[in-house]
Amino acid sequence: MSKVIISTLYNSDVFTMACRQFDKAADAINLPEAIRDRTKYPRRTFAVALPIRRDDGSVTVFEGYRVQHNLSTGPAKGGIRFHQGVTIGEVAALSMWMSWKCSLVGLPYGGAKGGVIVNPSQLSEGELERLSRRYMQEMIPFIGPHVDVPAPDMGTNEKIMGWMMDTYSNHIGHIVPGIVTGKPLALGGSQGRREATGAGVAYLVKKYLADLKIPIEKATVAIQGFGNVGSETAAALENYGAKIIAISDHTAAFYNAKGINIQKALAYVRSQKVLHNFDGGEEITNAKLLELKCTVLVPAALERVITHENAPRLKCRILAEAANGPTTNQADKIIDTRDDIEVIPDVLCNSGGVIVSYFEWCQNLQNFYWSRDEVLQKLFVILDRAKDSVELQKRKFKFSRRLAALTLGIQRVADAKAARGLFP
Repeated sequence: MSKVIISTLYNSDVFTMACRQFDKAADAINLPEAIRDRTKYPRRTFAVALPIRRDDGSVTVFEGYRVQHNLSTGPAKGGIRFHQGVTIGEVAALSMWMSWKCSLVGLPYGGAKGGVIVNPSQLSEGELERLSRRYMQEMIPFIGPHVDVPAPDMGTNEKIMGWMMDTYSNHIGHIVPGIVTGKPLALGGSQGRREATGAGVAYLVKKYLADLKIPIEKATVAIQGFGNVGSETAAALENYGAKIIAISDHTAAFYNAKGINIQKALAYVRSQKVLHNFDGGEEITNAKLLELKCTVLVPAALERVITHENAPRLKCRILAEAANGPTTNQADKIIDTRDDIEVIPDVLCNSGGVIVSYFEWCQNLQNFYWSRDEVLQKLFVILDRAKDSVELQKRKFKFSRRLAALTLGIQRVADAKAARGLFP
């Protein structure tokens, strides 16, 4: 009989949320007790001190983490987040979701995630580079192109990935482009990687709108979060013909019933870095944006923004989870009782980023590179296959779409662990 462990290391609301999702899925597929905890809890976790010299000569020590949730199905894979709100519990939860996501879409990866407690906007570029390089230096004993392959996440970007690749390569003694994904093209990055997550979200929204027989030209879209994922989703949906009626970031939210000019918003953010004082619509709150009447609501920012308080007031037809874990378990129960909202769960909806990261990694290992059209075509083939498998699981067992996606991902990880056996 297995002994259930109760972890206190990852104590946080978001980790508890991920664990409850796992428990519900494991119960639904009758996952054997002997394999449950091995599949549920992270394989290993690292916490590192990151001292850097500031521009004024002083030294600040930042705290960083890396959680490798699953190494049974391939190298660990997951982003590195630079944000002042990072916790080890959040990083652990994100690594769990990455495991299910990779397995759901059929990638030979386990899940991982990294984070540093820092507000990157308060660092100069030189300080940011020193912090990025120090983080990678501390991770070198635990990562590698066949061990753990980091990528950008909130607060990081392709420039930071370039610095990290250079740090690792200098340590090894030759260039190792496959150590990170999301790099600049000049360093072995992939065509289509920057827009991959948003392009995937938009593609799945288009497919589900077609299933609902809603012409995309008549669809209205509200997007919370206008970083890489939110902005690329907006641009792709606008290109498909949808009307984007609301966008936001952490500084402001804007609504325009006639449609926001996304190219104008993108140009504004490139210039000003934030949406604050953008003149393309009426300013509203982020909370109000989530409750706007629209065809598609896209939370593309932080976790746990759809709660038991606002879930009854959602007025969308499709909830497309571009962020990781945007809907709490309590909110999920409320939405499940409603017949008017179709959820595209995060592990499916935002999987485009890790799929094209996988393509980048494959191209790096082969030293053979693909065109943007090839990358996006391959991406859409995998998304179609994953969507079909989720819909089949949903119909077969009468699961919610989230439960269908989670059970598929979790079952595949559990099967791999069971097949490998338990090393003495």
